[in-house]
Amino acid sequence: MKYWQLLASLVLVTFVFFFPLSAQAASSSSITRSVGEEVGVKDYSGQDLVGTEFTNVVLKKTNFSNTNFRGGVFNGSLLEGVNLHGADFSDGIAYLTKFKGADLTDAVFTNAMMLRSIFENVDITGADFTDAILDGPEIKKLCAQASGVNPQTGVDTRESLQCK
Repeated sequence: MKYWQLLASLVLVTFVFFFPLSAQAASSSSITRSVGEEVGVKDYSGQDLVGTEFTNVVLKKTNFSNTNFRGGVFNGSLLEGVNLHGADFSDGIAYLTKFKGADLTDAVFTNAMMLRSIFENVDITGADFTDAILDGPEIKKLCAQASGVNPQTGVDTRESLQCK
């Protein structure tokens, strides 16, 4: 019996090795921009952008105010002068993203994964970072200016960042 199991395993491995399944790339209509593109001034305000991805892009003065951006992704991107006022970025991912001169007032970042992201000259008044994951130095930087209460969640910005 073991002989037949060994032989069957050998045939299966040989078959997979010589006749591998072809890999097919998954496509997604939710990937809005990618690979180093620069997106000019664009207005997404008030739109439903659930799960939308922006990968390796430069976004300058783009308006995301009051968007439903739950589960959205910014990956390896520069967000310069971007308006995220009142946006819901809950459960989103911002990895290796630089927020420079961005308006994050009254935005909701609950459960967002924001590791290796940089916040430079941003306004976080009234933003809610409850259970968001950020790098320690960035939390300290944000705590130095944190103030206000988020009008959607009622959470104090300093408390959501666990400022000391």
